Amino acid sequence: MRFKSALLVLAALAVGSSAAYAIELKDITYQTDGGGKVVFSHKKHLKKKTDKSPNVSCKVCHENPRAAKTKYTMADMEKGKSCGKCHNGSKAFSVAKCTACHQVKNITFKVKETGPVLFSHNKHLKTMQCNACHNSLYKTGPNKAVSMAEMEKGKSCGACHNGKKAFSVAKCDGCHPSPKQVVFKVKETGPTVFSHSKHVELYSCSSCHTKVFPLGSGKPVTMAAMEKGKSCGACHNAKEAFAVSQCDKCHPVREIKFKVADVGDVKFSHSNHLGMYKCKDCHSGTFPTKRGGRQVSMDEMKKAKSCGACHDGKAAFTVNGNCDSCHQHG
Repeated sequence: MRFKSALLVLAALAVGSSAAYAIELKDITYQTDGGGKVVFSHKKHLKKKTDKSPNVSCKVCHENPRAAKTKYTMADMEKGKSCGKCHNGSKAFSVAKCTACHQVKNITFKVKETGPVLFSHNKHLKTMQCNACHNSLYKTGPNKAVSMAEMEKGKSCGACHNGKKAFSVAKCDGCHPSPKQVVFKVKETGPTVFSHSKHVELYSCSSCHTKVFPLGSGKPVTMAAMEKGKSCGACHNAKEAFAVSQCDKCHPVREIKFKVADVGDVKFSHSNHLGMYKCKDCHSGTFPTKRGGRQVSMDEMKKAKSCGACHDGKAAFTVNGNCDSCHQHG
């Protein structure tokens, strides 16, 4: 009976001993230099191929489990070190298949002048491998910004996007988001809308950027400067496109109501006058394009001021009489 009890105690000690030395197998996350996190799964590697044999055994990797941890580079792995011992394209997929271990994601580049540009790893990996760009064109991790001028000389994206291997970097809308409407605040005439979509139907982005218009917020250009070929006037010269003197093509025109006490308000119709005259016939000699100007009296008009410059009985009906032609009676 004592012998039986001793055997039970020894058996219990043996079980307790094996439990004390049991190894907990868990996923290991490696922080790589520029390649993000890589997760190694013990469970996947020890998964049985059949009911009898596992995928790999612990000894395949852990020949000397007490050895100090060594950090291996991808170059080391490609030479058969570490993961590369098995991941050589024969025993298991090659370490050259980067996305099998490294996660790829979309990258958003913040471009102040044109808005964010999205780079999709997934789209590019449909037609090429990681080593097409890394590390010859881009190191894995943050890279310094490259200008469009540098890309046009074959740097960065321009190494492939040259019009032969892939669409040229000159095709701006291939990467940059569709340009938006630009609204210029013009104090005298109201907001003026510039439509990128209409212009890119006829011209390429390089027709204007960056020779005529620097990317980003440029300083305002006067109409006088445009008439000399600056800014919009480079094309809007009545040859390549309508002249900048056709003001109503860009600037909104509206009916104006003048409040006149005692004799009735006066409505000025731009649309009626533009049927017979051009904007420059009145602006900005007779009428400066600005708000809050000084009111002009009828006596002054009779002396060819303001409306009286044309309404003299010759060019148009006279302001001296014909009051109900302009003044509304209530």
